Amino acid sequence: MSRPKAMIARVEAYLHTRRQFGFQLRIEGAELLRFGRYADGVGHRGAVTTELALRWAQDAAEATPLYRARRLEVVRSFAKYQVAFEPETEIPAAGILGPAHRRTAPYIFSPSEIERVLAAAGRLSSPGGLRAKTYVSLIGLLACTGLRISEALRLGRADADLGTGVLSIRQTKFCKSRLVPLHRSARVELRRYVVRRDAIVPPLAGATLFVSESGRALSSRTVHCVARKLLDSVIPTSAPTNRRPRIHDLRHTFACRRLLQWYRDGVDLDQRVAALSTYLGHAKVSDTYWYLTGVPELMAIAATRFERFRHEGGDNASRV
Repeated sequence: MSRPKAMIARVEAYLHTRRQFGFQLRIEGAELLRFGRYADGVGHRGAVTTELALRWAQDAAEATPLYRARRLEVVRSFAKYQVAFEPETEIPAAGILGPAHRRTAPYIFSPSEIERVLAAAGRLSSPGGLRAKTYVSLIGLLACTGLRISEALRLGRADADLGTGVLSIRQTKFCKSRLVPLHRSARVELRRYVVRRDAIVPPLAGATLFVSESGRALSSRTVHCVARKLLDSVIPTSAPTNRRPRIHDLRHTFACRRLLQWYRDGVDLDQRVAALSTYLGHAKVSDTYWYLTGVPELMAIAATRFERFRHEGGDNASRV
């Protein structure tokens, strides 16, 4: 009689199959591997059960209800796949532990706040002075392009063509690559950084664009830590929105400010939002709408257009 297959082996086979289709599953994969080790560790044998999934999802110490619900959701996806091979697999019902997703209200930076954050980054100390220039350039690039932080940190030295002003963003989320054109002012500032960077760190083709003074690639953890201190020093948590800003909110800010400018310019938003979606590297336009927030300026424009529609009549609805 063959020995029952371990849960961790089932999980690894599932992840291998999904990744063959292009899914990266970094966070989900890590959680599922924890589930597999947990199941084997408690002596579980056989297919996934609802009781096992619930026990694991709620086992995380001091976890929030949202995190527990997300853990269960990860197992649900695995169970829905696994039932094709093991019909006795139980698929936990959706929503048993509440909603698994919640949109955190983003902090939309004002232009003056971004300027103050850049000024604070410029005061960072380091022996050779590269640290300050690196963070000014990195944060400035995030603000003016809406790049994901991971995309900016993975940029290779050769990915920044400052002659044409185009960045090559390679194999990022959803396994997509794209070209990101830069505004002339951004190209000038980035070129200044590159000159300083190359004077300290050899411009090897394989090296990342943003580096520490030792020449090593910046880690995401380090960048988030430095950014947290910079933001806290410039924007108090008692700000009117009562939201603690994150460095990722620069991406939300870019999307909102771009939409606001298009509204002011009176352009065809349907076409422009599709272009914005491509520029941001989204798989579908609905992902872009996730980044749009009703800032006061946008709400004021919407109210004005609605008033115009109300007075001019429904025949002009297409112009609202």
